[in-house]
Amino acid sequence: MENFREIIERLSTWWFELNFTAIQKRALLIIAGLIVVISTFTVVIGNTHSVTAPPIVPIELSSPEIVVDVAGAVNNPGVYTLTSRARVIDAIKAAGDSAPGADLGTINLARVLADGEQIFVDSAITNTGQNSVTRKKATGPININRATQSQFDSLDGIGPVIAARIIAFRKTNGSFTTIEDLQKVSGIGVAKFAQIKSKIRV
Repeated sequence: MENFREIIERLSTWWFELNFTAIQKRALLIIAGLIVVISTFTVVIGNTHSVTAPPIVPIELSSPEIVVDVAGAVNNPGVYTLTSRARVIDAIKAAGDSAPGADLGTINLARVLADGEQIFVDSAITNTGQNSVTRKKATGPININRATQSQFDSLDGIGPVIAARIIAFRKTNGSFTTIEDLQKVSGIGVAKFAQIKSKIRV
């Protein structure tokens, strides 16, 4: 309170000692009052306006694409562009779905595809009465991405157990990129691979 009274006394002393006429003092009071009123009005109006944030525009990110080759027992074999998260079943559907007599049991339909790979759908061996439909016997090096278990079994040093491992490995991991990838299968070492190297291809 004492500080406030001291301030008031100083202002009063300054006002009376001000070397202004009575009219000038009144004009000064009016101007000061207008400044206070305008400042107060500006503050009040500014607080009443709601600040709206700019609308958020969602950004759509395009999924990367891959290209795969679908061949074999499908209705429309060919090269197709799919999303990077597509699976083998999506590639087969893109190729018009599997053709009658297709053997999907040798393919892992749930496997995620890789760019540039080939999906080959085998034809099943069927017997209908007197008519028999069989695969043609392969001549020359066998394609390790298409060979059946019996074809692997026919290779020197590859018995039914390792042949089954090759089919299971291919079903889980997809097509082999090179013939050397066959050594990733358990039971196929350097010596055994050298023994069958000339009889296989991709």
